[in-house]
Amino acid sequence: MSAHTIFDNAPIGSIVAWSDGTPQPPARFNKKLAAWQTSNSRGRLIRKQGTRGIGTPSPSACFTLHEADHGAGGVIVIRVHRTFSLDSRLAFTIVERPTIGSIRVFDRAGDDAELVYLATNEADACEWLTRHGYPRAVLQEVKADEFGAGIVEGRTAA
Repeated sequence: MSAHTIFDNAPIGSIVAWSDGTPQPPARFNKKLAAWQTSNSRGRLIRKQGTRGIGTPSPSACFTLHEADHGAGGVIVIRVHRTFSLDSRLAFTIVERPTIGSIRVFDRAGDDAELVYLATNEADACEWLTRHGYPRAVLQEVKADEFGAGIVEGRTAA
């Protein structure tokens, strides 16, 4: 799938993989493997920015994926986010969509909101919020109508 397809069809909270199509090098080649992993990985879709008009996206339209957290002892020191413009030449795949009825926790309301947690239910979301500092958090339920019978590259979207 193209970046356009992800922007148009993947709901926030989806797991999205990207690839440049090259084969994975053997694990013994550390530098080659690390370079390959920058163009071949996966992450959770946490934000879509910009607008996509009729047939043409805005020049600044992009989406952001949360790839990884690094830290120790329950403390996250570094969050790895990857932002892709819609003209990216990488191939994307929706690996997993959020479960219907799960709750998205956004850091704030509005177009610049970023997904900070995907809860299994509202109680889980509220409990998570008591342990994390997001005073302007917004909760949003994942609805069935987000997964309409859209056609993606000739197939019905799952």
